[in-house]
Amino acid sequence: MLMPEPLRQCEFRFYEELNDFLAPESRKRTFAHYFIGTPSVKDRIEALGVPHTEVDLVLVDQISVDFAHRLVGGERVTVYPVFERVDITGLTRLRPRPLRESSFVLDVHLGRLAGYLRLLGFDTRYRNDFADTELVEISVSEHRIVLTRDTGLLKRAAVTHGAFLHETDPRRQLREVLDRFDLHTRIAPFTRCAGCNGTLTTVSWDEARHEVPPGVAERERDFSRCRNCGHLYWPGSHLSRLRRRLHEVGVDLGPIPQEA
Repeated sequence: MLMPEPLRQCEFRFYEELNDFLAPESRKRTFAHYFIGTPSVKDRIEALGVPHTEVDLVLVDQISVDFAHRLVGGERVTVYPVFERVDITGLTRLRPRPLRESSFVLDVHLGRLAGYLRLLGFDTRYRNDFADTELVEISVSEHRIVLTRDTGLLKRAAVTHGAFLHETDPRRQLREVLDRFDLHTRIAPFTRCAGCNGTLTTVSWDEARHEVPPGVAERERDFSRCRNCGHLYWPGSHLSRLRRRLHEVGVDLGPIPQEA
């Protein structure tokens, strides 16, 4: 008769926004966690609800370890989120190096955020019927950052660059993305098509005036066209409304000569 494996115990403590993923009774405190066998620290972190893409540093008994480190019982595990401003040189930083150019693929619930990111010039793949497997494949093959509010998607082993969005308002989600990936200085407004993600090119007034309402042709002189879908853009009164709405959440577009 086989004897059951003994139940083992260690202590966990999660910091900052990682607490959002935990059960309420485990947040912002040290708590006991029970397990069988010798699982990896990554396995236990994700079992507690925290996607590996959100973790930048794990200490086991104050020693920096990687995700493959095995727990045997009796350890004290502290888990930290992605560091933006703290120097942890010399420790086992668990996040991969940032991508040289930040491009994104968004899950099906983030359509308005996709539009905002494109308006600010960021290469953003989005479709309202992407399956999770497609999102992962695109992320891996095209080196794109997955943005989602689905923790299960970020727990997939193939995903190396991803972020869970804590905000629910699309404008605040935009600010969250800009802050997390330090993109404020890389904003290039109205260089991409908000509809299809294609790049924009300047169109002469003589060419554009035959395609727009007469009032627009009389009022506007600057036009751009999407190289992909052919959509025509020009400055309009909604530019000031967009700038104001984004300024309310801390996104400053500065003086912008044209608008999508």
